[in-house]
Amino acid sequence: MNDYVIVTDSCVDLPAATAEKFGIEILPLTVIIDGEGYKNKLDESEISSKHFYQLLRDKVETSTAQATPQGFLNIFEPILKEGKDILSISFSSQLSGTYQSSLVAKKTLAEDYPDRNIVTIDSTCASMGQGLLVVEAAERKQDGKSLDEVASWVEDNKYRVSHLFTVSDLGHLKRGGRLSTSREILGRVLNIKPLLHVSKEGKLTVTGKTRGRMRSLNKLIERMEETTDKPYEGKIFISHGDALEDATYMKERIKEKMGVNDNQFSIHMVGPVIGSHSGDKTLALFYFGTDRIDE
Repeated sequence: MNDYVIVTDSCVDLPAATAEKFGIEILPLTVIIDGEGYKNKLDESEISSKHFYQLLRDKVETSTAQATPQGFLNIFEPILKEGKDILSISFSSQLSGTYQSSLVAKKTLAEDYPDRNIVTIDSTCASMGQGLLVVEAAERKQDGKSLDEVASWVEDNKYRVSHLFTVSDLGHLKRGGRLSTSREILGRVLNIKPLLHVSKEGKLTVTGKTRGRMRSLNKLIERMEETTDKPYEGKIFISHGDALEDATYMKERIKEKMGVNDNQFSIHMVGPVIGSHSGDKTLALFYFGTDRIDE
């Protein structure tokens, strides 16, 4: 069995230590702030998430740039030169052209490295939902599973990764063209908060609304209760747009309701690339369940 490396992009929003622990190669995407580009590296060496959200609150203009084929070539080729294969798991193709760039890089390298295997997967996931899928894949690799075995597991289980989240308002998502919805939610009126998820196709979709921040968080937890087994034995990832207090509240409520413990949780800040589209105070919940399968 040939050795292989798992490659993903920085939209996983994982702690840098997690990627390092599993030997996951990360392709950083770019956030553009007032016309200047910054690599969204997991170690936050070019821009910290904390600083980024302060800039958002200061109404600084931001946008993003997807990964390019050259970016993937720069990561893929050194791995192939070492005689290793690649499992590439990308940000949802419905939200970015990153996956397509990985396919271009794969095709470009195929002729020069005919004996190497590059498997590219559209995760249909985002933020720590993508991170959850990648970590599970990395654990299976660590347990000795082959590239084909892990790739098959990812394809079979990616729709089980539930993504439930709420935002302060829909402005960032709508301006960035990331929101697919047939209903207009007026978040600024009567303190109404939208409830969203990532669909089976990998699109962002409004699923409901509620009044007030705490009610919106509790609604997400209720949806988790409806779409997974109890007690829940898997990992629970929570990402937030500089809203640690709310993330901690959600964690404690899930512990009360789902019979889970601290070791099952990972809480981390949404990075600047995802955050540029979701905005300040985003709160997102990820777990293995049937939310997307039930669509």
